[in-house]
Amino acid sequence: MAKLSDSASTNIEAPIDAVWTIVQDVATWPQWQATLGAVDILEQDAHGRAALCAVEFDAKVTTIKMKLDCSYTEPTAMSFERVSGDLAALAGSWRLEDLGDGRTRATYQLDVNPGGVLNFFLNEERIVKLRETLVDTRPPELKARAEAR
Repeated sequence: MAKLSDSASTNIEAPIDAVWTIVQDVATWPQWQATLGAVDILEQDAHGRAALCAVEFDAKVTTIKMKLDCSYTEPTAMSFERVSGDLAALAGSWRLEDLGDGRTRATYQLDVNPGGVLNFFLNEERIVKLRETLVDTRPPELKARAEAR
């Protein structure tokens, strides 16, 4: 069974509050995450943030659609988990660490079990490419967004 579980990190020349503003604004993720095609906010928490959302992303092999449950620990962590959709399981998170002097370390973690028919398409080479596309690119995308502000 093909699974993807990995993380990637980067240091950002922006204060943690500025980075947090970007991370917790799930509705704008498609503006800076290249493989994320659409996000539709279905429910909001008491702070107006996405609590449940429908997402669509390009996994290169196919377009994946699912609903994600989102949770927040301000200003250091945001996590999301599949509640329904095309994959058997998906969980991810952003972890932010204040490095001082207006700098932040951001770590993105993603755990995916595609399940079903998608398992037949995923060999080791494709999993490496998916990791590069879905995990390795996320921190640099966040860095570019935060440092452009």
